[in-house]
Amino acid sequence: MAILIDETTRVVVQGLTGEQASFHAAQSIACGSNIVAGVTPGKGGTTHLDRPIFETVFEAVERTGANASLIFVPPWFAADAILECIDAEVPVAVCVTDGVPVSDMQRVRRELRHGRTRLIGPNCPGVITPDGCRMGIMPHYIHQRGCVGIVSRSGTLSYEAAKQTTLAGLGQSTVCGIGGDPVPGTNFVEILELFLADPETHGVVMIGEIGGTAEIEAAEFLRRAGSPKPAVAYIAGQSAPPGRRMGHAGAIVSSAGETAAAKIEALRGAGATVPDSIAGIGGAMRAALAGEAWKSQAEPRAAVG
Repeated sequence: MAILIDETTRVVVQGLTGEQASFHAAQSIACGSNIVAGVTPGKGGTTHLDRPIFETVFEAVERTGANASLIFVPPWFAADAILECIDAEVPVAVCVTDGVPVSDMQRVRRELRHGRTRLIGPNCPGVITPDGCRMGIMPHYIHQRGCVGIVSRSGTLSYEAAKQTTLAGLGQSTVCGIGGDPVPGTNFVEILELFLADPETHGVVMIGEIGGTAEIEAAEFLRRAGSPKPAVAYIAGQSAPPGRRMGHAGAIVSSAGETAAAKIEALRGAGATVPDSIAGIGGAMRAALAGEAWKSQAEPRAAVG
């Protein structure tokens, strides 16, 4: 099962002929992902990485049966690339592009409400179902197919959570980096709903940040859902000064409800385990799945690498 993507996913890469897209697409192909085509306006009819290049997403979908699109285009073209996916009714689109204007994403969000496309990103590492499909820039070698679903605003911290759950012998069903921009295509609640409905996912790790209310909304969802699947959460930016943006464009505290402390309190109130350190994620999830109390002092550091 898993969510969003699996071994049956057929991926078209928008901007495949670019340097970064070429590098990461080659990595995905090497780990078994089924990349079937690329789209680069002006280069239709050529090939790249032994894949056909098309002028439009619609043509690529029609000719190859692609059902997912990975978007590697500059920020000023990203909105149009996403809108092209919506017009072609691509079920899943992943946009890794950083710096997409907020006004463009507001326009995209309006169109997403009326379309069939689920957008992950922008400004995200992508989505990976280990041994199934990789759409993005994450290091695939730290992932292992298993039972933990991971959703994160932070790319690097999603890698840390994946590495820890791999070392804990749990693995991941799917890892989804939703990005840290103020207007994401998909939020925590939408991904949590998919994980709670997925029989392969036995526990969920959620990594949030300061700024915005997405984590508070996720905590309320978990409280209402009352799912038997354990949740482990971590909030980055706990030492950030008020009013200062940290890292992502959306990671800025503008009200009391957007602080790390408020989010941690809400998540613990919803029944999630919230370690004091990012290093505690793997141990906390292992203990939760075993029905045991987690002891943070017993958890060693598990570094990515």
